[in-house]
Amino acid sequence: MANLLDEETGPIREEGKDVNVIAKQIPITVGPGSTVFQVILWVLGIIPGLIFLAVKIKARNYLNQLEQKIQHDASQIDNYLEQRVVILSNLAQLVNKAVELDKTTFVAISEARSGKTPTANLSDEERNNLGSRADNISNRINVTLEAYPDLRSHGEIADAIQQNSYLQKEITAAREVYNDSVARWNQAVMTWPAKKIVAAKQGYTTRIPFIASQETKEKARGVFF
Repeated sequence: MANLLDEETGPIREEGKDVNVIAKQIPITVGPGSTVFQVILWVLGIIPGLIFLAVKIKARNYLNQLEQKIQHDASQIDNYLEQRVVILSNLAQLVNKAVELDKTTFVAISEARSGKTPTANLSDEERNNLGSRADNISNRINVTLEAYPDLRSHGEIADAIQQNSYLQKEITAAREVYNDSVARWNQAVMTWPAKKIVAAKQGYTTRIPFIASQETKEKARGVFF
């Protein structure tokens, strides 16, 4: 039997292909077959029924624990985002003391800081929006620093730039952990019979992983050197 996917004979797409995250939560549902399956187990005897009941309890506990982990992972991102906005605010103040900084930068900072705090549990959309606003503020400050390269040697400014760079890396790492947990959740709630039956009964849906902004994607395609 030939390989189902053959990288040597194709077909191939020479122009390449871009991919996007689909921002859609899919409700978990099961058909009547799942009910019939459970009824059959009880008809076969009390032991098979009780065994599957125990399996469902274990599945429910697993999903509850995984949901708490996802919340924890999301909170980590929120904390790093809040720290980054604070660092960028301080950096903007330092740069403004040396040169006149675009006033819209401070408006953007004010909007970013006026949002919900991490303890308020940001939604996926709010979290992505806050990350995009932080990137936008950082880009505006970098434009000014490029016009005045000597400012980068200023001690406090250099320290703030380093902290911003560190937090960017931490946010990226935290998003990877969050996406891993979301992937585990999406696989689990689609696993029949026990996990999917429990997920359907609880009204669960799939979850949306981190989505990069369109602006970030376009910059990633740009020429840097």
